[in-house]
Amino acid sequence: MTGIGTSLASVVSAQDEVATVTEVAEVSDAGGDADLGVGYALDNAVLFLCAVLVLFMQAGFAMVEVGMNSAKNTVNILSKNVMDLSVGALLFFAVGFGLMYPTSYMSEADAEGVSKVFAFGGTGIYTTDDAARTFSPQTDWFFQAVFAATAATIVSGAVAGRMKFTSYLVYSAILTGLVYPISGYWKWGGGWINEMGFQDFAGSAVVHAVGGFAGLAGALFLGPRLGRYTPDGRSVPLPGHNVAFSALGVFILWVGWYGFNPGSQLAFQGTGDIDAVALIAVNTTLAAAAGAFIATFVGWGLFGKPDLTMSLNGALGGLVGITACCDAFTNSMSIVVGGIAGVLVVLAIVALDRLKIDDPVGAFPVHGVCGVWGCMAMGIFPNTHFEGMFEGFVTQSIGTLAICGWSFVTMSVVFGVLKAIGMLRVTPAEEHAGLDISEHGMHAYPSDAIHSGSAA
Repeated sequence: MTGIGTSLASVVSAQDEVATVTEVAEVSDAGGDADLGVGYALDNAVLFLCAVLVLFMQAGFAMVEVGMNSAKNTVNILSKNVMDLSVGALLFFAVGFGLMYPTSYMSEADAEGVSKVFAFGGTGIYTTDDAARTFSPQTDWFFQAVFAATAATIVSGAVAGRMKFTSYLVYSAILTGLVYPISGYWKWGGGWINEMGFQDFAGSAVVHAVGGFAGLAGALFLGPRLGRYTPDGRSVPLPGHNVAFSALGVFILWVGWYGFNPGSQLAFQGTGDIDAVALIAVNTTLAAAAGAFIATFVGWGLFGKPDLTMSLNGALGGLVGITACCDAFTNSMSIVVGGIAGVLVVLAIVALDRLKIDDPVGAFPVHGVCGVWGCMAMGIFPNTHFEGMFEGFVTQSIGTLAICGWSFVTMSVVFGVLKAIGMLRVTPAEEHAGLDISEHGMHAYPSDAIHSGSAA
């Protein structure tokens, strides 16, 4: 199997030891539905559970972002995370799924002539009565929808504390309904970079770099938070209000990643598939551990103290980096990939600060930089897809550049238009008061309202 790059509707398990279970399709006496056997039920059940784990990552993103930002923006951050999932699910149902997997809605003959750059299969969820199918279309959609929501949520941290809620809803709708599905089709839907041989097993570029580069565009057009830099250009740290929330969020994300990466194997009933799932899970663990460890010591060397936030972002960077290649590297090489991601996270955070680009949670260093690294690692080191050093370098470079460029350019247009019409950023007075009260009319913590005099 090659990850979710192959449309779930067309993936068929080939293990001999389960063939007698999965190849038999009997018609039930009661309803006329095909009984595809225990193997079909197992694959769908495990993929459903993996999708739930990925959905749970929304809680992790929310806690990381809340903890690394001011308490006065907590309600706004949580509201954005709720809307990312809600708006994303509805739009991915309406148009996104049809854009990302158009051939699932078509006959085999019609699918042969479809464009490899842009195509639309239809609205809603496709239907099929193919007795050879591996997944229910409903399970297929659910697993893909939570990936789309993940891509959207990444941006929330990069634009925290100064973006209007209405403009964020516009961004979220465009990214989940159009931007992410179109570039996702290029790889996972069988589009042009997939035909080139581009590899991205579970979405270092397709999911994470899309969100990371969209977040970079948002941060550039918004500008830094008030007080983040002095008039003479000196950096002024604005620490988050609860690092415990952030640590909890990272642990939640780490657990959720076992749905993200192992789930992308898309088959769980055969010996070869379950061995691959175990390898992917161990590689994911080792890369995250290496990222956290290396980022801790790089930050320690640069700043004189072990910075917990660098450790947390290092773990996330390792997870993002290994996502593209968790199926293709050995355990030892996964440590190398995660460790390099840990270095890149810290250096990218420092670079953004020197460039005066305000990214409150490190969304671009973690998801953008390490997303690119994960895909490029496949084109640098030998692996099961490219056997020689630098064998797939050009292919991986083209695919990664296409996906990142698509996200950055399209979202720059969106943020640029919103800024031009005055919809992008809140006023200085609203930002000073906090987006919780100025955008939502409430406080996250009762003591905030008491101290501000808005409650008796």
